[in-house]
Amino acid sequence: MDNDVSAGATTTIVGRLALGITLLAFGLGHTDVIDGVTAADAVSIAHYVGGIALFVAGLMAFRDRDTANGTAFTALGALWFTWAVSDAGSANAAGLFFLLFALVALSLTLAGGDQLGQGTYGLFLVSLVLMAIAAFADNDGLAKVGGWFAVAAGAVAWYAATAALAHWPTSLRGRAAGRGVTATG
Repeated sequence: MDNDVSAGATTTIVGRLALGITLLAFGLGHTDVIDGVTAADAVSIAHYVGGIALFVAGLMAFRDRDTANGTAFTALGALWFTWAVSDAGSANAAGLFFLLFALVALSLTLAGGDQLGQGTYGLFLVSLVLMAIAAFADNDGLAKVGGWFAVAAGAVAWYAATAALAHWPTSLRGRAAGRGVTATG
């Protein structure tokens, strides 16, 4: 590892890798794109990687005084752990869990931060809302769409972590103020 990578950056990388892997497994399980793989198959990843590892990364972020990632990782870790060990019991209970989970994702999206983090949380928010509606309406097609949004969120989180390690671009370049398209006329 590079000597110029701070402890906070390392914690963020680990947290984003854990979140990315969990979202990819969870999302792919809902899409039915891999024969015989369901969301239930993501439970062990959600339990250990999304739950425990993400929660510990959040605690380490708090130790490094990184309250944004500490909050995100501990809250999401606790929620993934709960999802993995709970038996929702009914479709409405699962829908309610997804809606409550979506509120956390909404808070994280609105909290600001870097573009990749906001993109991850925003895509995850859409995924959770779609899955909540799908659970309430017993609509497998909508659950698949929600799964694809989770896959996209996982890919963004994975890219953010990998980009930080590999020194790839981590933000979109904007136009300089006053430059760009001008109105004529």
